[in-house]
Amino acid sequence: MYKILIVEDDSTISTILNNQLCKWGYEAETVSDFNNVMDEFIKYGPQLVILDITLPFYNGFHWCTEIRKISKVPIIFASSASDNMNLIMAINMGADDFIAKPFDLNVVVAKVQALLRRAYSFQGQVNILENKGAVLNLGDMTFTYKDNKIDLSKNEFKILQVLLENKNKAVSRDEIMKQLWESDSFIDDNTLTVNVTRIRKRLENIGLKDFIKTKKGIGYMIGD
Repeated sequence: MYKILIVEDDSTISTILNNQLCKWGYEAETVSDFNNVMDEFIKYGPQLVILDITLPFYNGFHWCTEIRKISKVPIIFASSASDNMNLIMAINMGADDFIAKPFDLNVVVAKVQALLRRAYSFQGQVNILENKGAVLNLGDMTFTYKDNKIDLSKNEFKILQVLLENKNKAVSRDEIMKQLWESDSFIDDNTLTVNVTRIRKRLENIGLKDFIKTKKGIGYMIGD
């Protein structure tokens, strides 16, 4: 089931959108804390975002820019500020479509369906894994923390993925090596140590010291 995040200041409109999308079989969530939209985005992990321009604290353009730093998830702007300047601004900021208010709910659903089909029909759903504000993007094998973004090697990506998927649990060295072998990365115990050491150094360089913890006699863990 596709998950859709609604970032809309008008509670009546957000409720109507939520109900309509759920009728069509989507899972929908409405942002409640407009000062921390990115926290809710990362926690919910949606496959599409419906974003208003006029919001408390920061406008929709700001949040669109922030989302684009870590994700290529489709974004639809829905706004009564529908002049050409706002339309151009939205597209330039990275939005995929624009709906002017007042809108027809059938048009909204049609646009949602078209964007989801276009974004995900030929690829797996783009997802992210997060811990303490650090984000691993499963779609493009990048790791982002604050304004720092690093491209990962195949082994680095797989190690972080396994650890983040088991957040707050110790993962054995044997299990990590098994995952790497299954992805055609032939690796032994010594090579794993070298890879983890390299990842730790790269993460420390962007402000994440001790992000990966060693569990003596077991393996490694990422936790809160």
